[in-house]
Amino acid sequence: MRYLFVKLKHIGDALLLTPTLQAVREFDPNALIWVVVRRGTEGVLEGCSVIDRVLTAAAPEAGNRSRVEWWSEVKLGLELRRQRFDYAFELTDGDRGRWVAGLSAACRRCANTSFYSLNPWWRLWFNGRSHHEWAQGHRVEKDFFTVRDFLPIGAAPPPMVFDRSRTMKWDKLEGDADFVVLHPGTRWKRKRWLHDRWVEVGRSLLNHVPRIVISAGPDTEEVESAARLTAELGSRAISTQGTLTWAHLAWVLHRAKLFVGVDTAAMHLAAACQCPIVALFGPSVVSQWAPWKVPHQIVLPVGDPYGGNGPGEFLMETIDSQSVIKACTAMMCARK
Repeated sequence: MRYLFVKLKHIGDALLLTPTLQAVREFDPNALIWVVVRRGTEGVLEGCSVIDRVLTAAAPEAGNRSRVEWWSEVKLGLELRRQRFDYAFELTDGDRGRWVAGLSAACRRCANTSFYSLNPWWRLWFNGRSHHEWAQGHRVEKDFFTVRDFLPIGAAPPPMVFDRSRTMKWDKLEGDADFVVLHPGTRWKRKRWLHDRWVEVGRSLLNHVPRIVISAGPDTEEVESAARLTAELGSRAISTQGTLTWAHLAWVLHRAKLFVGVDTAAMHLAAACQCPIVALFGPSVVSQWAPWKVPHQIVLPVGDPYGGNGPGEFLMETIDSQSVIKACTAMMCARK
């Protein structure tokens, strides 16, 4: 059987698809599995060995596309159409993803309609409609149970995965000493935590491990923030300087004693590497975005009126450093 999965969302969303892909491969070992994700997110899927091919499309919200980009989208549709897929699953919940899945001309074109309904035009395109209500569950479960409405892929989604064999060694991290990964950076300003509190947490962790890796994305502001934190923690801290690929970061996380960070794609990658996690949540809905099937503790803002159910943009600054330190200590003691 030939399967197409379309998910034109953010990096973490692409990674959250991997449990469903694993389940499909287990159900149908000889399946052909193609995935279409938004351009720039494909790298995080390098560790998912069950995928036969990853293709990319422009982001759903991208505007004013050039003629070259439009032609690339046409070629994508033609290439998918030639594959004669048996199933195409649209997991983006938007018109861009629906176009891609629809143009594939798969025998069964499937979408979830429990939250985002299909207008009469799209109902003509999609002959498979899942009514799984996902709003109160995890986003991994949304993909899994949407697909399970059409394929007998099991009772529950497995863990996320980034195969250790597909990681790439980071040469700057030498030796076998224990270390913790701190990932303070995020492009979402409402998710950022105060710098001085990261310093407090880092200094506390250095009482338990010989060194700390400060992980940062390639954004200039993230790199500079990581450099400041590294300088304040001293010679036992090392920054990734925003240079690591997802395969390099996965190599680090497979070896780390603990990951401490905000709700980002890096947090989900830590879960895919089965690295224990302490996650700081502010505006995100915990039930939908918590680390999936990995030991973890979540630290919420003090007096969060939303109880971890967002939006809470103003609440990250109410998370105190001692709460994070306590969670880190508990997680490390649990591993001994």
